[in-house]
Amino acid sequence: MEHAIETRGLIKRFDGLVAVDDVNLSVRRGEIFGLLGPNGAGKSTIIKMLTTMLRPTEGEAYVWGHHIVRERDAVRSCIGVVFQDPSVDGKLTARENLDFHGRMYGMPGDERKRRIAEVLELVELYDKADVLLEEFSGGMRRRLEIARGLMHRPHVLFLDEPTLGLDTQTRRYIWDYIRKMNGEEDVTVVITTHYMEEADNLCNRVAIIDHGRIVALDTPISLKSMIGTDTLTLEVRDGLERLRDVLLGFEWVRSFDASNGYVRLSVDSAQSRIPEVVLAACRAGVRIKSVSVHEPTLEDVFLRYTGRSMRDETGKGDLVRALMRR
Repeated sequence: MEHAIETRGLIKRFDGLVAVDDVNLSVRRGEIFGLLGPNGAGKSTIIKMLTTMLRPTEGEAYVWGHHIVRERDAVRSCIGVVFQDPSVDGKLTARENLDFHGRMYGMPGDERKRRIAEVLELVELYDKADVLLEEFSGGMRRRLEIARGLMHRPHVLFLDEPTLGLDTQTRRYIWDYIRKMNGEEDVTVVITTHYMEEADNLCNRVAIIDHGRIVALDTPISLKSMIGTDTLTLEVRDGLERLRDVLLGFEWVRSFDASNGYVRLSVDSAQSRIPEVVLAACRAGVRIKSVSVHEPTLEDVFLRYTGRSMRDETGKGDLVRALMRR
């Protein structure tokens, strides 16, 4: 089996609202796959269908070779899930939370004890095994939820906004744990996120989703290469016309735009071109006050395919969640 997940024409409607619109994707075994998009884009709805919590309106999907509607129990036995909202019990210790999860999956006592030690060691919480969760920080709770998702040795682990609300340092720690478990546990990981940096740093491949549709899908490097050039921005005092004439003479300058004392150049390999640009400006008698480089980002890719910047669209997301709870 080459693919851990396959979907074909997956659609989900809520009272006429299309939350997921004809999604086709294949997630390879062993990869970290990202669903990137703003709130309300349909990411969590896709996860809920793949984890058998929602039935698709149309289309079909397979997780580890099992049909998500016809073989729901088989799907559930081979997946782990960490949802957006906290779901661990603060009145129990870390060990008790994991033990309860293991019992739910029918794991024998000796196996539960061994596995609890393994997953706590993996997320560096072994010394906190008998501490009540109400004393844990948000980051520690998130790490325990990831450990719980791995407790029964799933083939596929779904992480729905795994670092939502965490500070930057804790978020990076979580990234390290995700990479570690992907390698050491040989588990396929599917992550939903609206953090560009998270998708860029973690994922082997990324599907950018907007209004329930996949608008682009590839490796982060390939997606950014679609934008093509870097942007080199110069802050100058005067002599814009002289600078324009000089810089447009270079074949590697794709475009020249000047406004309000700033010059923006579209160039290939901007970092390596800075010395040539500064030297050319000096020869033209133009003083450069500052230089900055902007390399293509996944935000730029989103802008290219949707015509607008990534937004934190809460309205549609809140409506979809309300409809799910009916």
